[in-house]
Parts: sequence; structure tokens; C-alpha cells
Amino acid sequence: MWKDFKEFAFKGNVLDLAIAVVIGAAFGKIVTSLVEHIIMPTIGLLLPSGKFSSLHYKEILYGNFIQSVFDFIVIAFAIFMFIRLISKFKRKEDAVAITEEAPPVDSKEVLLEEIRDLLKKQNNA
Repeated sequence: MWKDFKEFAFKGNVLDLAIAVVIGAAFGKIVTSLVEHIIMPTIGLLLPSGKFSSLHYKEILYGNFIQSVFDFIVIAFAIFMFIRLISKFKRKEDAVAITEEAPPVDSKEVLLEEIRDLLKKQNNA
């Protein structure tokens, strides 16, 4: 049972998920700080109270909903950009790994491929 657990826990997908959760939590704090301390004060110059959450119509506090949607859009865009950046690096690493791991071509295979190509030419002619 311990062996099965070790195989499960140390698979690439499980470790990637754990790393993603930790990085995502830290990244969420960065994005929250960006929204609260940079973006919202800038938008606050346009709003009378400085916050979306102060917007309301009678008893309906639609400003809180607008603030939540705005936060989600900023966080989703920031995560999208982060994943896009990581994907570019991963593609470059995969391309390098593929070129480095190419097995040497056997001379017999090369000879057989040449014979195959010659036979194809003869049959087409």
C-alpha cells in the first residue's frame, strides 16, 4: 500500500497540481493587491465614493457584485497570462528535449528506406 501511495503522490501530475495550488495562492495575493491598491484607486478617481461597492439602488447592493466580477476578470486574465508564459517556456524545453533525445539512425534503416523509395519510383514509372 505504501508503494502505491508513493507512486501516486510523486507522479508528475500530482506534484504539478500541488505546485500550482501554492503558486496560485501566492499569485492571488499579488493580483488582489494590484486590484485593491493600484486599479481601484485609479477607478476611484472616476467614482464619487471611490469604490464599486458603494453603488446601490435602494436596498440592492449591485456594487458588490460589480466589484466581484471585476476582481474575477482581473484574476482570470492574470492567470491566463501566467499560464501562457509558462506554456511558451515548456514548449521550448520540450523542443530541446526532443532534439537531444533523438535516437541515432541505424544504417540498415537508411538502406531500407532508400530501397523503399526506389521501389516506389519504379512502380510509379
